[in-house]
Amino acid sequence: MLKRSAHAKGKVGAMADRKPASIKDVARLAGVSEQTVSRTVHDSPAVRPATKEKVRRAIAELGYRPSNAGRALRRGRYMALGIAMGNISETGNRDRLEMFVDAAAAQGYTIVLLKMDREEPLSLGQAADRMSSLSIDGMIYVLNRTPEDFDTFVPRAGLPEVIISMHDHPVCPTVDSDQEASARAVVNYLVERGHTKIWHISGPLRSLAGVARESGWRSAMLDNGIEPPRVIAGDWSPESGYAAGVLLADKVRSGACTAVFASDDAMAYGCMCALSDAGISVPDDVSLVGADDISSTFVPNSRLTSLHFDNSAIAEWAIGKLVIPERMEDGCNHKLFPGHLVERGSVRDLR
Repeated sequence: MLKRSAHAKGKVGAMADRKPASIKDVARLAGVSEQTVSRTVHDSPAVRPATKEKVRRAIAELGYRPSNAGRALRRGRYMALGIAMGNISETGNRDRLEMFVDAAAAQGYTIVLLKMDREEPLSLGQAADRMSSLSIDGMIYVLNRTPEDFDTFVPRAGLPEVIISMHDHPVCPTVDSDQEASARAVVNYLVERGHTKIWHISGPLRSLAGVARESGWRSAMLDNGIEPPRVIAGDWSPESGYAAGVLLADKVRSGACTAVFASDDAMAYGCMCALSDAGISVPDDVSLVGADDISSTFVPNSRLTSLHFDNSAIAEWAIGKLVIPERMEDGCNHKLFPGHLVERGSVRDLR
């Protein structure tokens, strides 16, 4: 085990005991005025480079941190946005969160995160109460399921808010991917290639995206004059996809299934593994389509055809509604972005 020297221990102890450095301390050490320190912090061109360097050395030596409260008071903004979202460990949510961070950073903002789904999922009102007590300039709610107060929720006065949802809200701007229309497009794509025996592995019933994708699959089957087979329930995991693949193997062998639409890529990949273990080849024996287009993040050289959703566009729209004045007043308060199919090598043309 490494041991700290007495000198290192003393230095750490002194740093722990020391009061936070003030702008006056920095000015004294650098031999400049407090105004010059402030201008250096804000990178003002009025300060000579040599003086800036001297002030920055003093800041580093003292561990000085400018007051966010003071800067917020001068700007009239905290330059931070709150995001309340559900299960962050889900791959789709991780991708969304990254897009929000990037879109906020492009406007000079940081992100404060609140997890909504606990043992008892938070209502929009509860999430708003928690977030509005923080130093933020606006809030975004990313909904995996519909909270009980969705239709009655009233935004907090003076704080712009956006809800990530496929459903229109009476007051708040809403934006999301058009999950149902995108799922219909998958079925139509398969039908155009000669498939009529198309099975579906669904997401969990509590999931808004899962329900919308199943609805889109079902309605497109009926619109094409095809009676939908029973849905095989999944839970977004590759394990549930594998279990579905075990069930579908017999359907493929009997000719009752020529294509599978899985509600996410993880389940599609699990299904593909189960079919492969059963001696069934994708796409030679059965076609397979996933959703979210994230298989390349966990499968090298993925050949899975998948629905891609533009989370970057959603994030930019939502952030713009909070911080860009002309976007806030443009009259567009509900927006659905279409998904598009990324074709790889998992669909066979039967025509």
